[in-house]
Amino acid sequence: MIVSTGRKILFANVPADGHFNPLTSLAAHLLNEGYEIAWYSSELYEGKIRQLGIRFFPFREALDINVQNIDVLLPERSKKKGKIAQLNFDMQEFFIKRGPEYYLDLQAVYAEFPFDLLIADCAFMGIPYVKEKMNIPVLSIGIVPLVETSRQLPPMGLGLTPSNTFLGKLFHRFLRFLVLDFLFQPSFRLMHSLLEQHGIEHGNQYLFDMCISKSDLYLQSGTPGFEYERPDLSEQIRYIGPVLPLKKWKNREPWYDARLSSYNRVVLITQGTFEKDGSKLLEPAIEALKDSNCLLVVTTGGFGREALLKKYSAPNIIIEDYIPFDEVLPYTDVYVSNGGYGGVLLSIQHGVPMVVAGIHEGKNEINARVGYFGLGINLKTERPKPGKIRAAVEEILQQESYRQRVKEMLREFLQYQPQALTALYVRELILKNSLTINHKNNQHEKKSNKAAATGSDYRI
Repeated sequence: MIVSTGRKILFANVPADGHFNPLTSLAAHLLNEGYEIAWYSSELYEGKIRQLGIRFFPFREALDINVQNIDVLLPERSKKKGKIAQLNFDMQEFFIKRGPEYYLDLQAVYAEFPFDLLIADCAFMGIPYVKEKMNIPVLSIGIVPLVETSRQLPPMGLGLTPSNTFLGKLFHRFLRFLVLDFLFQPSFRLMHSLLEQHGIEHGNQYLFDMCISKSDLYLQSGTPGFEYERPDLSEQIRYIGPVLPLKKWKNREPWYDARLSSYNRVVLITQGTFEKDGSKLLEPAIEALKDSNCLLVVTTGGFGREALLKKYSAPNIIIEDYIPFDEVLPYTDVYVSNGGYGGVLLSIQHGVPMVVAGIHEGKNEINARVGYFGLGINLKTERPKPGKIRAAVEEILQQESYRQRVKEMLREFLQYQPQALTALYVRELILKNSLTINHKNNQHEKKSNKAAATGSDYRI
């Protein structure tokens, strides 16, 4: 039996930095391993993809909703009030409706680049279509906290932590029914309807579980110690350690400011690249700490830097659009963030405790874990008051327990090699698929030979 070894891998991602950036380190590693890599994504990431030496396929049929145009393409988003209403809107417009569009594009991509494996971030809703309609194996990367529903945990999306009491577990059971079978039903019904139109079985699964069940393997960024315990983990799930963005980019100038070595305390402040409203966290954090003896390193994510520079010009305040966190976190004592998953993992990777304040875009789930595992303080709001931020930063600076917990988590992180583990699972999936294809071909050949020997009219 001849075993074919497919070498073509297509990467794909939802057009958001937190969904794209972690995959860059995996793609670069697999490229070095000798795989032929292409990437299907928003034109927002074309430059970085080509810089990696990877072939780029842009969205064509798929609506390219990203941080730069979301207010134009989805003006009604800002009118949605309440956590559940916003979650339903985002699930439908940003994820579910794009699935059939991705499928149309991916068929065209396959005609030019017949990929043997799809690697996508877990929220990429083209996954069920590739797996079921194109019969191509899929490897999903969990770039957010584990989304799978569990009978032992509260429903995903509310930012609640596990309970050890009977009444608490009973309440969480009620919430699972309320949220998943009632409040999120508009989104789930839409997803099921679209899948049915393409003849894809869905088993009335929730959106969060569909990401996992329709993947051959689901590689979770992070480690078991940074996830709630659950007795009903799906067999497709593997922890691979923190999947972080590629560090070494060509032509990227190193970042350094002499003030980093001049202050005894450094606080890094960010609200990511998706949130544009600096009044939510950036301004309150600066107000809270501007008169302290700390150096404040603030990143705006590309929004409102000039206005902040005019308002805050003290020597202990650095304001930039983008700073490579790998180059500032070694100097950092406290990381103040709205809770992007990549930034939280990177903060742990550098042994830095956190103050987190964010709810939307699933950040309440990330921040809940920060507080639950003692890695920092979760302020549980989108708009923290300066006094709350200052008190939280001072507590972390004074209480060594936070830094110790981060160091313990870091030791677990260092036991994993995400890129090498991903390469291992890629080989496993491609080999398994190759064996399956060859087995089917051999069975077909045997039937053909038997039919020819008996004079039968054998047709495919």
